This record gives sequence, structure tokens and C-alpha cells, in this order.
Amino acid sequence: MYWNGHMGPWGWLAMSLTALVFWALIIAAAVLVARSFKRDGAAAQGAAAHAAPAPRAASAEGAETLLAERYAKGEIDDEEYARRLAVLRGHAPGPAPP
Repeated sequence: MYWNGHMGPWGWLAMSLTALVFWALIIAAAVLVARSFKRDGAAAQGAAAHAAPAPRAASAEGAETLLAERYAKGEIDDEEYARRLAVLRGHAPGPAPP
């Protein structure tokens, strides 16, 4: 690499490219670490927001709609529809009203 005590042109090129690659790797590692911390924080906040239970009224409406669809398709009969609807609404299942 040295010629007469001086670095040749290939030595300068190799040293410059090595320095560029080194600093690019350092910057890339810093960016990846920063993104990782940011993503973990956002995921924790997002998970907390999504983990909150849905209001009971909204979930009961969805369940009643699904039950009505199954009844309309003929998948369940009158007695089972009435029994399951009573369970969803929190009433004790009893004989179906006339």
C-alpha cells in the first residue's frame, strides 16, 4: 500500500470506501434501534387501546343480529332462538311466549 513512504491512489480509495461503509453501518444500526424502540412503544399503546373490552350493548346487538340471521337461514328453530335470545338479554330461559 505504501510506495516510497506515501500511500498510493488505491490505498486512498480503499481507506475512503472503508470509512464510508463503517459510518453507513453505524448510522443504519442507530436508525434500526430507534425504529425498534418507537415500534415497541406504539405497539404497547395500540395493544392497550385494542385490549379495552367493547361495550356490552354493542356486543349484544351484534350477537342478536347474528342469532337473527341464523334463525332466518333456518339453522336454528324457534325454541333455540328464543332460548339463546333470552340468554343474550340476561333473562332466564323459559317457555317461548305464545
